[in-house]
Amino acid sequence: MAEFALILPAAGQSRRFHDKAYKKPFAPLGGRAVWLHSAERFVNRPDVKQTIVVIAAEDRDLFKQRFGANIAILGLDLIDGGAERADSVQRALERLADGIDFVAVHDAARPCLTDQWIDQVFEAAQHDGAAVLATPVTATLKRADPKNRITETVRRDALWEAQTPQVFRRDLLIEAYAKRGKGPATDDAQLVERLGHPVTIVPCSPLNLKITTRDDLKLAEQVLKVLPRPKLEGFRNPFADDNLWR
Repeated sequence: MAEFALILPAAGQSRRFHDKAYKKPFAPLGGRAVWLHSAERFVNRPDVKQTIVVIAAEDRDLFKQRFGANIAILGLDLIDGGAERADSVQRALERLADGIDFVAVHDAARPCLTDQWIDQVFEAAQHDGAAVLATPVTATLKRADPKNRITETVRRDALWEAQTPQVFRRDLLIEAYAKRGKGPATDDAQLVERLGHPVTIVPCSPLNLKITTRDDLKLAEQVLKVLPRPKLEGFRNPFADDNLWR
């Protein structure tokens, strides 16, 4: 069996979330923090041998106060992130355990996963070396000038909206980050693409949404009601539902 590690970046500033008490990965969702919903889909899989949660250094003390029991019970590695998301992922790559074959990077603020979607993207990554979940673009897309006037209607044929998890052969992702340079990259797949390595798209669902605003949080709460719940071993933190961030 191939061995996987999960990197869960949660070190962003959540500027568009507009909540003075919570950054979006730590906001309550259905009785638990958003990031816990994301982590729990992976931690009890037999093929996931390591889970690394990346947080901002400024959040460490409060995070450990609120989620210390979860970290211990779920066997998570907690590290401080960098200035940008890519810096955070690169730091996590430096902490990979021996024997890890593949690395999955999943947004901490994308809590609405199913085991089936993870199975599919893991399988594709093992076959092709790199794979991402994505949904086909269905909306009409417009390109605009600086004054917000439409300059073009963009053909949506063969356009996909990338999601996470994005899963890569360990050596491939490490090489991609080593050669990332200073150019911007909006996701991990883009760095792998720059190496000339193909990345396979695994069709997924719009229900695998990423929380950006508080309205997204309300939508995610409804989505979780219709998705199958993960099977968890052990005990949860008895204080995990307390509003310690308020």
